[in-house]
Amino acid sequence: MSENVLLSASFNPAVKQYWLMSWLLVSVLTLIGIPLLILSIPIFLLVSGKMLSAMSATLTERKLVVKRGILFKVEKSIPLEKITDVAMSQGPLMRAFNLQRLSFETAGQSGPGALVSLIGIVDAAEFREAILTQKDNMTAKPISSKTTDDAGDTGLEELTASVKRIEALLEKLVAAK
Repeated sequence: MSENVLLSASFNPAVKQYWLMSWLLVSVLTLIGIPLLILSIPIFLLVSGKMLSAMSATLTERKLVVKRGILFKVEKSIPLEKITDVAMSQGPLMRAFNLQRLSFETAGQSGPGALVSLIGIVDAAEFREAILTQKDNMTAKPISSKTTDDAGDTGLEELTASVKRIEALLEKLVAAK
């Protein structure tokens, strides 16, 4: 059963430069990484495009599907009713590349932090709002057409009648044995 795709995220190519600058900063600050830059930069330049093309985020009617990975492919399906927060953040380096991070937290997730985090979605605010709007549309409960009587017993008569029918069926089954 496939669901209708409401929105697919596209990623800003500037993510590759952000990843490279992050790696360079970490390498320089650790001092141990400086000699490894000769090997790591060419490898990074070869792999970063594939990493970016392997990333996807798709919003359907009932869930958010996030895929990533080259060697180890990871696909996470997050039901919209489980999403408790979609945080949008931007650090100084991200601001320099005009990138934002969307972090998705869910009810019942173990451990601190976000379950899924995506950097570089084009129009991240629009994607975030689309997720929250679809979540609200999905979780909005229709107004019941039944009215409450003066005693406040909505559907109590129906429940009582259903229990009596079940009891009658059980008595017939017991009598048949």
